Amino acid sequence: MKYFFVTGEASGEMYAAQVVHSLRALDSSAHFFGSGGKYMRNSGVEIVLDIRQMAFMGFVEVLKNFFEIRKNFKKIKEAILEVRPDVIVLVDYAGFNLKIAKWAKKLGFKIVYYIAPKVWAWNEKRVNSLKKYIDLLIVIFPFEKEYFENRGIQVVYVGNPLVQQISSQVIHVQKNKIAIFPGSRKQEIERILPVMIEAMYFHAKNNLIVAGLSDFGEDFYHSIIKDRAELVMDNPYSVFNQSKLAIVTSGTASLEAALMNIPQVVCYKMSRLNYWIARLLIKVNYISLVNLILQRPIVPELIQDNMNAVSIKNISMTVMEDEFLIKDAYLQLRKLLGEGDASHRVALVIHDFLTRGD
Repeated sequence: MKYFFVTGEASGEMYAAQVVHSLRALDSSAHFFGSGGKYMRNSGVEIVLDIRQMAFMGFVEVLKNFFEIRKNFKKIKEAILEVRPDVIVLVDYAGFNLKIAKWAKKLGFKIVYYIAPKVWAWNEKRVNSLKKYIDLLIVIFPFEKEYFENRGIQVVYVGNPLVQQISSQVIHVQKNKIAIFPGSRKQEIERILPVMIEAMYFHAKNNLIVAGLSDFGEDFYHSIIKDRAELVMDNPYSVFNQSKLAIVTSGTASLEAALMNIPQVVCYKMSRLNYWIARLLIKVNYISLVNLILQRPIVPELIQDNMNAVSIKNISMTVMEDEFLIKDAYLQLRKLLGEGDASHRVALVIHDFLTRGD
């Protein structure tokens, strides 16, 4: 069978690559195509569009890059028409992927969506698009199954792919550093990383470690951090394993820190226009996945004007003093996120969906 994956950023691409690996074991005649990067390439996927051309963040940035995004749509559509896949697997990246779903469904393609749009947080009207254009929705957070079932969508909860990934990464080393995870998009790194460095430098002058991505190059990070922190590229778990505290942007890094049992402070800042728009649209009380899943404020969140050097430093000291309270909540979190075989379960669900001819 032919599988076409559409991913748009690093975390979704990594999860998709894990699913591809499991699908190969189930379907010896499988061929894989799609958008992606190094993880998908290493899994043997024929890449039709590199995700580095797709990672635009925020309302303003999307508008500024409108023509580039339109070109990306065209490339994906042309590739789908050429490949004629048995199934299109859309992974996260909702703004782009729901438009692909609408187009592809009208042409009769089977469509699976893995890692649901966060409609429970904002833009709930996307539920209607999921009902119209998606054949099967696969979710990774426990509360999502009931949410989508109550709205008439066929949904499967598979657990969270980070559980298995992290279980093989934890090693016992001396944890004496403070980790900084400034995000996965260039715009947010430029905005957030300087503040994080300023906050923690004098507290941990010789023990700051920054998690970087080779997509942007070492020179980009060094232009911001100078000589005030160690830089580790493309190895977040090495950074976590050396750290007693993590200063992270909202998103996957927050959940990773929790699963690796590291106290954390969650920070986020966007342009004032984006923040103003987000405040009008976002419906949830938290930005950290840890707090969202547990439905209470376990890890501190510093957002927008509250995300400044003084606040980060002061809150960090408090977190390290109360780390045992946070780690107790982390145990509850792990119980909710499944047994650690999410990627294999996704592959089984997709393979069963195709072979039973739904």
